[in-house]
Amino acid sequence: MIVTTGVIQSWNSALLILNMGLVSAIMSLGLNLQWGLAGLFNVGVMGFVALGGLATVLIAMPATPTAWGAGGARIVIALLFASVVIAAVIGVYKRMPNSTTRFVVMLALLLIGVIIYRAILDPAVATVEAINPALAGYIGGLNLPVLVAWPVGGVLAACAAWLIGKTALGLRSDYLAIGTLGIAEIIIAVLKHEDWLARGVKNVIGIPRPVPYEIDLQQDANFLARATDLGIDPTIASSLFVKLNYAILFAVVLLTLFIMAQLALNSPWGRMMRAIRDNEVTAAAMGKDVTARHLQVFVLGSAICGIAGAMMTTLDGQLTPASYQPLRFTFLVWVMVILGGSGNNLGAVLGGFFIWFFWVQVEPIGLLLIEFATIGLADESWFKQHLLASAAYMRLFTMGLILLLVLRFWPRGLIPGR
Repeated sequence: MIVTTGVIQSWNSALLILNMGLVSAIMSLGLNLQWGLAGLFNVGVMGFVALGGLATVLIAMPATPTAWGAGGARIVIALLFASVVIAAVIGVYKRMPNSTTRFVVMLALLLIGVIIYRAILDPAVATVEAINPALAGYIGGLNLPVLVAWPVGGVLAACAAWLIGKTALGLRSDYLAIGTLGIAEIIIAVLKHEDWLARGVKNVIGIPRPVPYEIDLQQDANFLARATDLGIDPTIASSLFVKLNYAILFAVVLLTLFIMAQLALNSPWGRMMRAIRDNEVTAAAMGKDVTARHLQVFVLGSAICGIAGAMMTTLDGQLTPASYQPLRFTFLVWVMVILGGSGNNLGAVLGGFFIWFFWVQVEPIGLLLIEFATIGLADESWFKQHLLASAAYMRLFTMGLILLLVLRFWPRGLIPGR
C-alpha cells in the first residue's frame, strides 16, 4: 500500500506515511507489552508520548540566555522542595498509626509546603517567562544531540509510569484505566500551561535534526551532481533523502525494540507474564508477585511509548502540546493493537502500519469515492455539497468501522497472540 501511494501520489507522501508508520508501530509495540502480555488496561498512552516529546526540548534545544540566572535555579529549588514535602507526607503516612493526629500532621505539611513552594516558584517563573516571550520565555534545554533525547524520553516516561504504577496498579482494570487517563490529561495540562517548561501553547519550534536540512543539501555541489545524474529535481531529491534518513533511523529503533520484545516474550519472564495475564490468582498461588511484575511491564511499555514520542517530535521539528489528543495518541494506538493481534509483537507492528495508512489516506480516498458517486449530480446540488462536506468525517467513521469489523469477525486480530 505504501509503494502504491508512491506510484500513484508521490514518493514524498509514501515516505512520510512510512516514517509515521514506523513511529506508530513502536507505540503499538509498547502498548502491546502492557495489554497483550500483561492485560493492563492503560488508556494514558498520550501522556507518555507527550513526555517523550518534552524530552527533545529539554535535551536538544539550547538554553535560553539569562534564564537560569534569572529564575531557572529557583525553579529547580522549588521542585526539589516539593519532592521533599511529598516524601515527608508519605513518610508520615507510613510510620504514624491511623489516627486523627496523622491526618492533621499530613494536612499541615501539605499546606505549609504549598505556601513555601509557591513563594519560591511563582516569582522565578514570572522572571523566566518575561525573557523575550515572543521567541523564548522558557528555560530551554541542554543543547545536546537530539538522538540523546530519544532514550531520555523513554526514561521520563518510565519514571512517570513508575509513579503511576505505585499508586494505581493492583486496582481493578477499570480503575486503572480511569487513573491512567486522568494522569495523562494532567501531563498535557502541565505542558500547555507551564510556559517556563516548554513555552506552553506557544509551541517550541526549530528542534534540531539528526539528519541534514533540505536547504543545506540543495547548496551542496556533490548532492546536486548526484541528483542531476539520477535525473531528479534537486528540491525533490533533498526531501526524499531526508525522509529516507529518518526511515533508516526509525527502522533501526523499531527492529531493536522488536527483537528485545520478542526475546522477552519467549523467555521465562515472558511465560510468567502470560501466566499472570491469564490467571492472576493461580500465578499468585505459585509464588509470583503479581503487582511487582505488573509494575515492571507497565514501566517498560510506557518507556517504549516515550521513545516513540521523542522520535515523532524530532520528525515534526516542533513540540505542540495542543496536538496531543486522546483520539490520536490513545484510541488509535488501541485500534492498532486490537487489529494486529493482542499479545503478538509482529501483529502490533502490522497494526501500527495498517491503521496509520488508513488514518492518512481514508479522507482523500473517501472524497474521490464521493465525487465519483455524485458525478451525475449538478455542482450546486445540496445533496452533493452535503456529501462532499462530510468527507472530512470519513477518517473517524472508517476507524470505528474497522474496529467493529475486527471485533466481530477477527476478535483476536489479524495475527493472534498465542
